[in-house]
Amino acid sequence: MDGTISGSSLRRVEDARFLTGRGHYVADLPARGALHAVTVRSPHAHAQLRRIDTSAALAMPGVRLVLTAAELAADGVGPLPCTSVLAAVKPLIVPRRPVLAEGRVRHVGQPVAFVVAESEMAARDAAEAIEVEYDALPPVIDAAAALADGAPAIWPEAPGNEAFRFEKGDRAATDAAFAAAARIVSLDLFNNRVHALPLEPRACLARFANGRFDLVFTGMGVHGVRRQLATVLGLPEADFHLSCPDVGGGFGLKNLLFPEYVAALIAARRLGAPVRWVAEPGEEFSGAVHGRDLRARARLALDAHGRFLGLDVETVADMGAYLSAVGPHCPTNAFSTAMGGVYAIPAMHLTVRGAFTTTPPIDAYRGAGKPEANYIIERLVDAAARETGADPATLRALNMLPDAARVTAMGMKVDGGRFAANLDVLARASDAAGFPPRRAAAAARGALLGRGIACFLETARGAPGEWASAEILPDGSAVIATGTHSNGQGHETSFPQVAADRLGLPVERIRYAQADTDLLPNGNGHGGARSLHMGGQALVLAIEALLDKTRSLAAHLLQADPALLDFAEGRFTVRDSDRFISLPALAAAAADPTNLPEGMAPGLAAGAHNGSDLVTFPNGCHAAEVEIDRETGAARLTRYVAVDDYGRLVNPMLTRGQVQGGVAQGIGQALLENVAFDAESGQPLSGSLMDYALPRADDLPDLDVLLEGTPTASNALGVKGVGQAGAIAAPQVVMNAVADALAQFGARAPDMPATGEKIWRAINSAR
Repeated sequence: MDGTISGSSLRRVEDARFLTGRGHYVADLPARGALHAVTVRSPHAHAQLRRIDTSAALAMPGVRLVLTAAELAADGVGPLPCTSVLAAVKPLIVPRRPVLAEGRVRHVGQPVAFVVAESEMAARDAAEAIEVEYDALPPVIDAAAALADGAPAIWPEAPGNEAFRFEKGDRAATDAAFAAAARIVSLDLFNNRVHALPLEPRACLARFANGRFDLVFTGMGVHGVRRQLATVLGLPEADFHLSCPDVGGGFGLKNLLFPEYVAALIAARRLGAPVRWVAEPGEEFSGAVHGRDLRARARLALDAHGRFLGLDVETVADMGAYLSAVGPHCPTNAFSTAMGGVYAIPAMHLTVRGAFTTTPPIDAYRGAGKPEANYIIERLVDAAARETGADPATLRALNMLPDAARVTAMGMKVDGGRFAANLDVLARASDAAGFPPRRAAAAARGALLGRGIACFLETARGAPGEWASAEILPDGSAVIATGTHSNGQGHETSFPQVAADRLGLPVERIRYAQADTDLLPNGNGHGGARSLHMGGQALVLAIEALLDKTRSLAAHLLQADPALLDFAEGRFTVRDSDRFISLPALAAAAADPTNLPEGMAPGLAAGAHNGSDLVTFPNGCHAAEVEIDRETGAARLTRYVAVDDYGRLVNPMLTRGQVQGGVAQGIGQALLENVAFDAESGQPLSGSLMDYALPRADDLPDLDVLLEGTPTASNALGVKGVGQAGAIAAPQVVMNAVADALAQFGARAPDMPATGEKIWRAINSAR
């Protein structure tokens, strides 16, 4: 990169307002005369909706409106869309997903009515006064059970509860690889259902004025949600203004249009007043979306020398009761891009069956398909090492992709990395040589100590294409904007670092703007670890366009040939002279049309679209050590080391923080977190933080992250996406450590989460 600002570990500028209580969140935004909304939700997992009586609620003091499906139908409100596109063997079946329940409810927490009142308490009282009559139907809360003969039918248009069937890869080549194999390793694996649970729950503030909707919400992208809103309401996108203030976490969940946002906008139009809706933390467990929930039967074929010949994976993906926007994309298209991980496997085949269940919908959660794919191959490789007696690191190194570009069996052109070298660095950084004495010391205490290693390959891009703009203001400061969207990553720091080097301005003189459909003509938000390599490339293009315009103005004012102007340190200099003009001076001059060359518009601004669809390939190797108490089964993570490649780093400190956050989420999935339901009633058994175990500080050791970058050629910055990587890598390395510890006792590792109870049962079964 040019300059010295990029690559520096600057502290996040946004933290000053977050840490002093000056953040701007939807629930805190002032809105004169705002009304309050509360959602009435189904208490049943599966039931016929017979009758809704809202008369008592409407008669209560302060109640202004109660919406049900009937009122929304009168306003021409359509169903929520599923935006996934699959080349499925059995086509995608997309049942109608109403904003408010019509005729039947299909999961606990499904919205049934929307109450708007002058105070939050009045809205809550009215919600309790609504009478709803249900006829309960049998639920089915497990995907495999839903596909079995005789399971309760959830949708008449989806026989056998099958939402789709997807295949990818070369079936014949994979079958031939297994026929020629000297050894076949098989595992049945479960990627447990988890909840993103961002610190800030979903919320919105809806207005309608002058024939136009205005929605302020807590999200990860505004333009995609606007497109979905326009579809649901059958109106042009120009009729909607969407914006997001500060966002307290997203992790995929906040990339979606939710029923409450649509209902709030309709209420605002009907009542002519702002309507605010803020979810309670408890209703987020049943009223939002979940992630993962994938069962797999996986096989790995090896030759007599330990080289991988083929990979065959058959999965059942739980979609929940409805197909959420990108839910079907995660276990299919996204999964396939990372299938096989960092290994050169000549033949692969994937089969996916999507299943409807009477549970909340599944959608993107940090990694969105890539964690599931990496988990499967890394558990298989570890099992192969155990069965053959090979060293886990040696077996991995033998089968690594070459460092140069390679096309995988699934068609992904991996543009390079230092895959095998990362293993060598990891061995030293994690003190692999010192593990045997640590294991012996644990045994002396009556504990089992296990060591696991695992690699990962992320395929980062999200939606292709991104937009950005750059402007020099008359006071000499700059405003940059991108169509991507921060929900905690530090964009207000990292993007100005990129711009500061290219504009030659102090980073504190550059302001970052985002998340406003009136400010930005288009954009694809955040998701898929795409922001810096997609948005950053767009920003570079916008700055180049800005400097081209500025060069023309500088040449005009300096009366010089544009080709003889050099730009450095924020000013244009006439070559071989002492004549120059700075960007602040140019910006001030550009405000006056009389200073401009013929045909140039006032002001110094430019926008650019990055049309790239190139993927970047973050990768790395992680090691973990887990100590297990033989008597209780309690597992304690004692060591965690990561050696990762994210290309060139704009801000190493922010990169390290992103990895540590993702690792913490992956550890949570491996050892603690699980969204569970009662099989007989379909009721959630993990409906609050009393029942859903997020990792706490004392569940985590120091997370040691070493950054060993190989710049990518896919963008001008040489950067690779980092936001999802920790969550992609951590589950398998922790579970491999658990499996290694239990193997000493002849026990098999349980499915995630590897809770103390599950491990205790595994130990006692082995006894």
